[in-house]
This record gives sequence, C-alpha cells and structure tokens, in this order.
Amino acid sequence: MPVLSPKRQVTLPKELCDRLAVVPGDDLDIVEHHGHITILKQAKGRSAGVLKHLKADRRYSEEASRDSAIATAARRAGPASTPRRGSA
Repeated sequence: MPVLSPKRQVTLPKELCDRLAVVPGDDLDIVEHHGHITILKQAKGRSAGVLKHLKADRRYSEEASRDSAIATAARRAGPASTPRRGSA
C-alpha cells in the first residue's frame, strides 16, 4: 500500500503503472472530490478527432470546466446519506 512520505510524495506500485502505461515524466492531474483523491493521466491526442467539430471557449480553462462538471454532478446526486445535525 502506498504511503505518503514526509515530502508529501506517493510512490505508485509498478504493476499499476505497467497496466496503465504510466511512466516517469508523464503529466498527471490530481483531483479532490468529496474527500477522495483521483489521479488522472494526461495524454495529448487521446481523444483527437472526437470533438473536432466543436470550438473551445478560451474563457474557460480545462480545470475550471472539469471542476464545474464535477460540482454539477454532485448537485444532481443530492446530499450524502449522512445524518443531519440534531437527528438521531
């Protein structure tokens, strides 16, 4: 099991890196959502052509767009099933 080092670094297991083709120098995006951390491998050209008919709106960054989509999905999912304060 990976452990956070004093420098706040995590070593990914070799088997996982091999399976996902993650190599040293790859760009990774780290996202926090509802207390969970997700690591996303950034791969240029992975979806090349899929959305080529659309034009990007330069007013929004990729990060802002992603965070907005996550927040929208969370709102649609509704509140977590945790008891409200004062209820038993």
